[in-house]
Amino acid sequence: MSAASSRIGTFIRALWRHKGAAAALAFLIFVSLMAVFVDLLPFDPFRQRLVDALKGPSSTNWFGTDEVGRDIFARVVYGARTSLTTAAGAVVIAAAVGVPMGLVSGFFGGWRDATLMRLVDVMMTLPAILFAMALIAILGRSQVAAIIAVGITGIPSFARITRAQTLTLRSRDFVVAVEAFGGSARYNMFRTILPNSWSPILVQVVVLCSVAILLEAALAFLGVGVAPPTPSWGEMLRSGKSYLHEAPYYAVLPGLILTLTILSFDAIGRAMADLLGERYELRKAGSEGAA
Repeated sequence: MSAASSRIGTFIRALWRHKGAAAALAFLIFVSLMAVFVDLLPFDPFRQRLVDALKGPSSTNWFGTDEVGRDIFARVVYGARTSLTTAAGAVVIAAAVGVPMGLVSGFFGGWRDATLMRLVDVMMTLPAILFAMALIAILGRSQVAAIIAVGITGIPSFARITRAQTLTLRSRDFVVAVEAFGGSARYNMFRTILPNSWSPILVQVVVLCSVAILLEAALAFLGVGVAPPTPSWGEMLRSGKSYLHEAPYYAVLPGLILTLTILSFDAIGRAMADLLGERYELRKAGSEGAA
């Protein structure tokens, strides 16, 4: 087992010992498994039975039915796949673009740093929801468009965090030693600096997942997200608000699952930040004691 794998395993075990994070992680694992294996479940989110329209929760329909008799629980489970897929795709796009931008900016400095950071500043001045809506208007309403739109809005955060880490590590002895022994800039960036910057980047991955799920739900609620009949938590909230008086469960139950999912990502992100902060303080104290 490599040193990196050992550190990751130790970190995951420490995260499990954090009560709030463990509960949040267990909930997210459950939701993720339901989303992955939803096709094997005996639920049909598209089956319509007008005679069963707006029936309350029961042993047959755990979350009740919507205005055309579709099972809300089945649609919530399928909606989890939509939300988690959007979050995963958005994180991949944001990290794939933002991390190299931050590495180049912090490592080389000069005009590269100025150019890239001004681009990041411009992206950060644009409201995420308005930028995503404009991009979807151009690309068309689909899940791919939602993933791209949400992913682009997450690029600046990865770029700034990676740049900050690169600036911190750029003058460290082990980085200078690699350069002295003939290591290329690419090798130094991706094989020396990046592996030592994974902690804050990993925290940002978790944070962006919650932001991406919330933004995807907001887009669907506004009618510009994933197109029906694909189930989406935001779309269910949008449809359910018209029946709050006669069928409050229609919007409340999907909204509850959405809220718990976002809070779970937030709890895990906070626990990770706390654990990584404690490790940093211990390393700092150890280095000062050795000096």
